[in-house]
Amino acid sequence: MSLTEKPHSAAGKPLEVLKVIAGIVLLIALSWEIVAGDHVHFSRTYLTIQFVVCLVFLYDFFARWRTAEHRSRFFWRHLFYLLISIPWLNLIGWTGIRPTHDWGLLVGLIPLLRAFLAMVIVVQWLVSSNTMQRIFWAYIFTVVVFTYISGLVFYDYEAPVNDKLQGFGNAVWWAWMNVTTVGAEIFAVTTVGKIVTILLPSLGMMFFPIFTTYILQEYSNKKEGV
Repeated sequence: MSLTEKPHSAAGKPLEVLKVIAGIVLLIALSWEIVAGDHVHFSRTYLTIQFVVCLVFLYDFFARWRTAEHRSRFFWRHLFYLLISIPWLNLIGWTGIRPTHDWGLLVGLIPLLRAFLAMVIVVQWLVSSNTMQRIFWAYIFTVVVFTYISGLVFYDYEAPVNDKLQGFGNAVWWAWMNVTTVGAEIFAVTTVGKIVTILLPSLGMMFFPIFTTYILQEYSNKKEGV
């Protein structure tokens, strides 16, 4: 059973909602940690929230595994989802190992990937009717979330070393200028920042043909109705 399949249990729908809520909570916690943090250490509050969110995702995995018709096949097909649901950052902390903030952020982003997989539910609902309007809003949702996350990551890595980056607002502006392929006068100086700088315009180039197609379809429909 894949993520796109409906769970067999009656509690499946509340669990899907809980996963989306957990993903949103994790995104808010990560935003606060990056914007208000010191870019060196993670706060206990953030680590606690991440741990709880990971427990939600782990419970979801094992609940699906328990009700799967072929448990062995389900386990191997969804092993990736299990691995990114484990609270690695908390486990590393319990061992006494103190990774650098840069590596810690990358590890901390792993459960956020699972959060986005939970948010796929929203996109699936948007495109369920296979209409151009819902596909358009699904793309809007994807671009907005990805751009915001890119701004967060860019700010966390670039703020300590990039003199041109003045505050999180500049990072968000930089992200939107790059996703629209316009570009900004803030240039990345870290490796992670440069990677994000490449990914954002690539997403923008994939998005705007959808936007153009949607506008043309809406215009054609109105013209036919006149």
